[in-house]
Amino acid sequence: MPLLRQVPGVGALSRPRLRWADVLIGAGIAVVFYLVVKASLGAAAPINLETAPQSVSTDPANLPYYALRSLLRMFAALAASTVFTFVVSTAAARLPRAEKIILPALDILQSVPILGFLSVTVTGFIAMFPGSTLGLEAASVFAIFTSQAWNMAFSFHSSLVAQASDLDEAARLMRLTKWQRFWKVDVPSGMIPLVWNGMMSFGGGWFFLAASEAISVGNNSYALPGVGAYVAAAVGAGELDHVWWAIATMAVMVLGVNFLFWRPLVAWTERFRQEDTAAADRPRSVVLEVLSHSTIPRGLGRAFAPVGRGLDAAMRPFGVAEHPLFVPAIRRRATDVVLIVLVAAAIAYGAYWAYDFISSNIGLGSFGEAFVLGLVTLLRVAVIIVLATIVWVPVGVWIGMSPKISRLAQPVVQLLASFPANFLFPFAIAFFVATNIPLDVGGILLMALGSQWYILFNVIAGASAIPTDLRQAMESFGLSRWQRWRRLILPAIFPSFVTGGITAAGGAWNASIVAEVVTYNHETITATGLGAYIAQATSSGDMARVLVGVIVMSVFVVGLNRLFWRRLYKIAETRFSL
Repeated sequence: MPLLRQVPGVGALSRPRLRWADVLIGAGIAVVFYLVVKASLGAAAPINLETAPQSVSTDPANLPYYALRSLLRMFAALAASTVFTFVVSTAAARLPRAEKIILPALDILQSVPILGFLSVTVTGFIAMFPGSTLGLEAASVFAIFTSQAWNMAFSFHSSLVAQASDLDEAARLMRLTKWQRFWKVDVPSGMIPLVWNGMMSFGGGWFFLAASEAISVGNNSYALPGVGAYVAAAVGAGELDHVWWAIATMAVMVLGVNFLFWRPLVAWTERFRQEDTAAADRPRSVVLEVLSHSTIPRGLGRAFAPVGRGLDAAMRPFGVAEHPLFVPAIRRRATDVVLIVLVAAAIAYGAYWAYDFISSNIGLGSFGEAFVLGLVTLLRVAVIIVLATIVWVPVGVWIGMSPKISRLAQPVVQLLASFPANFLFPFAIAFFVATNIPLDVGGILLMALGSQWYILFNVIAGASAIPTDLRQAMESFGLSRWQRWRRLILPAIFPSFVTGGITAAGGAWNASIVAEVVTYNHETITATGLGAYIAQATSSGDMARVLVGVIVMSVFVVGLNRLFWRRLYKIAETRFSL
């Protein structure tokens, strides 16, 4: 008995001591749960679409609730984008036959403007949830998803195809199952660029928040409670004072999400850095430090551990990394034939349907007008990519290679990149009018505000992933600044830059939808371009012209990706992979 009294914690009545971090984390979980339930109740409320309001109230007192509803949509879309990224990118990287279909499909999908998705999906989602707001909510979340998923998918695919060979060898030696390899090798090796691109994609969702919450398709308009719909209503009414309230609310939301969510993730992903020498100054997060002092995360991990072990056991019959299941050659050829037939049949059916619909409504001659307008928008996109490369590549390297600068610059960059630039469009239009700058020129600035950040964030991710031992080796060799850029920095960030360039170009095409047609104080200013063509056709319900515009935009984006970006992508995979 004396021995038992000398050992602390022994005895039937002993129990773990409550920590201050547990109180904070527990209270935080309770608050988040309450806010999610409150927002979800509004999202599932009954609605009569015939009498539904076409705009929301612009009373600033409603902004906290609107912000809550917008945040719920944004995180729902982010969760869907993450699942989509893991499934689609892994299939494209690990299955050569699937890659030939998935990558072109992603090229096409990222080229389709958000209004094109809304035009097709709103009616379907409403039919899935009749008499409920869930139909409009699902359409809104899906629209935000289409502004997030493609960038994340390209980023994760890039990290998988450029994965270090020693990681592949380690997975085979340890005889990991495909499921274990994914979570223990693939996800950790691609976590740093995935998190940075997740931040960028989240910012892209903010940019299209107004279009996804204030939905106008055909002659029908629907407005969901949210900050985007609030800004659309205030801008349409010319209430600049209310726009300022929305800008302040958005700044608080962006900074709050960065502090509570993205900064802890950035600091946490440092454990997945592949290097032999630890960085002297790593990113830090107050929230992550509180989580590390709490027993709640570890308790949740232990509670779900049996689920992970069960999934590992269930996936073992599907083969290990070293010995995948054998597929006979006859079965492989049969699979290829079936796949080719199915894809060809789907393409043929879609092409025939589009041809019949367009020719019977507006005629095939409309493609000529749309193509000329596409050339005008293409010129704006090219100017944006060139200028963004010149400006943001040096800045991204400077931020990414210095954790101290990254801690200071990340909130600022996140605010600039995540802040919906179309919130500032009324002020930009006022400046253009005062300085006699036409929207044909000013539209370049408006499009850049929504697309240039893809290059910056990808370059930051690429520069931050450069191993510390390589940086120190460059310093030990006494190389000049230009030699460091030429021998290490530019080759190391090149794959990330190509990924950023692809998504920035696609983002610029999408941004043309809202940048080439601007409405303020009941007046509409229009620039010449394909984005204005699609926006006007969508607003008037001319589905034939919407289809023509979407097809032409897809041809431009996919053609440029095939002829230019994909060649750079292949060079990045074969020559500049760490």
